Parts: sequence; structure tokens; C-alpha cells
Amino acid sequence: MAERNLELQTTLVRYNNPVLVVKHVEKREPAGDVVQPKEQPGRPGSGGAVVVDSPRETEEILNCILPPKTWEEDGQLWTQTVSSTPATRQDVINLQEMLDTRLQQTQARETGICPVRRELYTQCFDELIRQVTINCTERGLLLLRVRDEIAMSLEAYETLYCSSVSFGIRKALQAQEGKEKLQEQIQLVEHEKEALLNSISDMKIKADQAERRNAELRASEEKKHSEEIAFLKKTNAQLKAQLEGIIAPKK
Repeated sequence: MAERNLELQTTLVRYNNPVLVVKHVEKREPAGDVVQPKEQPGRPGSGGAVVVDSPRETEEILNCILPPKTWEEDGQLWTQTVSSTPATRQDVINLQEMLDTRLQQTQARETGICPVRRELYTQCFDELIRQVTINCTERGLLLLRVRDEIAMSLEAYETLYCSSVSFGIRKALQAQEGKEKLQEQIQLVEHEKEALLNSISDMKIKADQAERRNAELRASEEKKHSEEIAFLKKTNAQLKAQLEGIIAPKK
């Protein structure tokens, strides 16, 4: 029980003391039926707003805005309703100080998305709605609509954020897969490039060897041709000398 009271005291919303509903869970009647506020004709120009003329109706509306907390402990059912005590200026100051203290104790982040900070500000807003509803029900119900609209917008933003994160993760995975495929293609092209370079190197070696062989053959042919010319010239000179020797005596 002490732990439950401590848990309820940590909230920024002011609640009444816990009340024992039944002593045994077996005797508990079906719960969950929340008393709805009685709708009365609105004042002229109020647009059909709920008019509260008694503290009882105020408590019923507060229970609709901030439902009572119920829990079981040691076979007993306890309930705790929100307080209907009007708030003073000092209560508002204390609420602000308590909010700052809780933000520091929980080490809530000052910027960005922080569920802890959001929960504390939600509790603070609920407490402000409680205070305003006690003084002016119509204003409190209007703030309730604003709270629900903000909560719905935040849920839509969260859904959009989650979907965008999922979309980004899918795109990142697709990009990673594409990157891996490109890396494989790069490795394949590099292997092909290396093979082509090796082939070019081999062809260059073969071309150099062929050029050297051709140069050697050409030099050999030129040498052979020169020797043949020299031999022919020598033979021609000898034949010419012999012919001159034959012709000369006859004269």
C-alpha cells in the first residue's frame, strides 16, 4: 500500500486519498462503468456547453476527464479519484516548482524527443485542466478537447516518424545491397583489367622477341647479300683479267 501511495504521489495531478471499495476481489462488481456528466441545456450563447451547478456534478465531470485509479492489493480493491479542491495561486507555483524538480530528477532531455519530458508535461497539463475545470467547467472541457487534439497529433507524428524511419532503413539496406553488388562488379572488372594487362605484357614481350628475330634475320640476309656481291665482283674481275690476257697476245 505504501508503494502504491508513493507511486501515486509521483504524479503531478492532485488526487484524493485512496478509498477501499471492497474487501475481497470475489465480491467486486463489474468495474469500468464511468459516470458520465449530466448534460444540461447550455446558457444562451454557450453553444450547448455543460453547465455545472453542484460539486457533485463537478466531481463527475472530473472523473470523466481524469478517470479514477483502481488497483488490487491483498485481495482488496482500492480506488483513488482526482481531487475537486480548487487550486490557489500558491498551488500553481508549487506545480511549477514540482515540474522543474521532476524534470531534473528524471534527467529529462531539454530538446529533441524525450518520452519522460512528454509524460511530465502531460501530467502538468492534466493538473491545469483539473484546476480550470473546478472553476469553469466549459473552459476545462475545451482544454480537454485541446489536450486530446494534441495527443492525436503527436500520435500521428509518431506514426509518421516510425514509417519514415522504416523507410529510411529499407532504403539504407537497399543501398547497402546495391553497394555490395557494385563492389562485386568492381572486383570483377579489376580482375578482367589485370588479365588484360597481363595479356598486353605478354604480347609486348612476344612483339619485342619477334622484332629482334626479324632484325637478326635482316642483318644476316644483308651480310649474306653483301658477301655474294663481293664474291660476284671478285669473280667478275678475275674473268675480266683472264679475258684481257687471252685477247692481248693475239694482237
